[in-house]
Formats: sequence, structure tokens, C-alpha cells
Amino acid sequence: MAQVPGFFMKEDKRKVTIPFYATNSLIIVTVSINGSTPLNFLVDTGVRSNILFSKSLGDALGLEYTRRIKLVGADGSDDLMASVSPINHFDLGPVEGIFQSLLVLEQEFLELESVIGVPIYGILGHEFFKYNPVKINYDDGKIIFYKQNALKWGPLMYRKLDMTLYENKPYITATVKQKDGSILYPKLLIDTGANHGLLFNRETSDDITMPPLFIESALGQSLGGVLYGYIGRVEYMKFANFKLDGVLTSFPDETAFSYVIKESGRMGSLGAEVLGRTRLIFDYPRNRLFVRKAENFYSPFEFDMSGMALKKIPNEDNRIYVSDMRPGTPAQRAGIMISDEILSINKVPTFIWELGEINKLLRSEPGKVIELEIRRYKADDLSIWEDLKFTFTLKKQI
Repeated sequence: MAQVPGFFMKEDKRKVTIPFYATNSLIIVTVSINGSTPLNFLVDTGVRSNILFSKSLGDALGLEYTRRIKLVGADGSDDLMASVSPINHFDLGPVEGIFQSLLVLEQEFLELESVIGVPIYGILGHEFFKYNPVKINYDDGKIIFYKQNALKWGPLMYRKLDMTLYENKPYITATVKQKDGSILYPKLLIDTGANHGLLFNRETSDDITMPPLFIESALGQSLGGVLYGYIGRVEYMKFANFKLDGVLTSFPDETAFSYVIKESGRMGSLGAEVLGRTRLIFDYPRNRLFVRKAENFYSPFEFDMSGMALKKIPNEDNRIYVSDMRPGTPAQRAGIMISDEILSINKVPTFIWELGEINKLLRSEPGKVIELEIRRYKADDLSIWEDLKFTFTLKKQI
């Protein structure tokens, strides 16, 4: 039995396989904590620590806490408090986490379920990657966890990238041609837990330019709150000599968190919308990242063509509602409103759909006709409603 904190194989093998569930290319595995019922955790290279999203769940698991700390949210808020549970056992089937510390959020954080569509109870961070090469195969929904001394040489068909670790997070350098023709060589955080493609933090460099065509949008959900900013495109980006054209790029507003980003020396990050088009091998001990193209590598980058942002009500019923609406878009022009509950999509009841499938449909192709049956509640009285039908045609926004 290993006597240092880390993740280790239970049996002496060259490699073992951990299945994962992917939604929007985010990686979700089941983790049993101290013998608990398995819980869904997000595998996130952009986070240093393991995190549990619920103090009430932590109490129910019988976790022991030694101190409290203040966290800084990605939107700059610094009033997020967490209790530290220093010694826990994580079970992922063939792999176990020994002496694992957990940051347990004191304020319940359930927003990920509403935007991803499945319950997420926490995050596996740096510790999972610390000692062993880890392959993420998005095509097959499998994580291959290698023995520490495996992969001394890179596997065939993979290209090697130098990777640096700063505060236990992985970074690479890419090449990006912007819409104004200028070339950047940005240092980028590899962030498997973020659902964007490419993200540029404009406050880090005067060389980052906004494309002529962009839209204002909510960019994602963080522990600190919703990130806002703009969505546009770059001409192309290259990493590991692989080229991707027209990559959707997020330009978040500057926040009080920006000083942390500047200190890291990065210009931005690569998220799941790009990473999910590859197969990746993270080799933290040797500061290497191996990359190969996945089956969907050259699929076009498409943004929502309806104008609606959708969320799932965090409960066991698969109930979807409109959480936000961009003015002048097809859904808004059709008469759909924020807080409308969606009952069916193209005559298929909502409970049959997964949220990720709906979002995929709404960015699928211009000209596609969408028919929605919705329930509109009267003011705040959920006992009074009317059911309505709307039809609109998807239109490319960006």
C-alpha cells in the first residue's frame, strides 16, 4: 500500500481502464469516497485541489474537517468558503486515491447539474494526474491510467508537446492567427473542465484583438458565478502541428480574478470544445503532452443558432427551462420567453432528451426547423399555466 498521497493502481499492471461519461466533452467519472455510494466527479486539469460541492453531503459522508479556507472564484468573488477534509480514500474501480484532501464548499453548488444535465458532486484535480501518465480517449469514453514508468517513449500516431506545470496546472504554447491577420504564440492552460473551445483573457496582452464579428453572451458557469463576455472566432489555431480553422473563441470580461491569470503568464486556455476533438496523454512527471486527432477533429465549430440558453431543474425529473435569451434571435422573435419550460422538441417529449443532446441540436445546422411545446407559468404561481407551441428556424449567429 502506497504511503504517500496520490492515485495508484490497485494491482501491479502496465495500465488499467476507467470508463467515463462525456457530455459536451466534459469528463465525468464515478468516485466512491471512504466507501460511499459512487458519486459523479468532473476530471478537471484546470483545478489544483479535489473539491466536493456540498457541505451537507460531506457531513452525511462523515468527513472530518481540520480548518476553513477562503477560495477565489473565477469571477473574482472571494467570499467562497470551504472546509478542508485532509485524509480520504477515493475508489475509482481499478484505481484508488490514497490520503486525499478534499475542499468541501460550505455554500451548496448545484449549478453544474443545471448546465451539464447530470448531477455533479465534485472535481478531481491535479492529484489524479500527479504521478502517472493518463490517456483520455474521448472517442471511446475511456481513461487509460498507466503505470508510473510506462510510456518512456511516446506511442505511435501521437505528437509530443512540451508541457509546463505552474501551480499544479498544465500549460502549452500554441499558434493562433487572429482575424486581423496577426499571429500570437499564446501560453494556454489545458482545462478539461471548461466547456469552451479557445479562450483569450484580453487583459493579459495588448496583442489580443477582438474579431470584427462577435456576440455578447454568458460564457460559462464557475464556482464564483456566471462568466460573461463575448464569443467570436479566430482564423485558425495550431498545436502539435494540428490546425483547426474558425475556432470559436471566448473573450471574458476582466474580473478581480484577472491578477491570478496574469501571474501565471498565460493568455488564455483550451477547453473541452477543442480538447474533445483529440486523444490526449498527460504525462505530468515528464512535462509532456501527447496529442492525436480524434474522429471528430475536423467537425466545424458551431455556436447555438436559436438564441436560447437552457438549464435543467436540479432534480430527478428531466425538466428543462429557458434561462436566458439573446435579443433578435430566432427563438426570441418566435415569442419564447425566459422561464418557459420546454415540454417537447420536434414532438419528442423533453424527458427523453439529454440536455447535451438538445444543445447539440440547437447548434446543428442553419435552416433546421425547431418546433417547441412550452409551458408558461403565470407570474410566480406554478399552479397556473398555459401550454403554447412555437416554431422557428435555426440561424447562424457567429
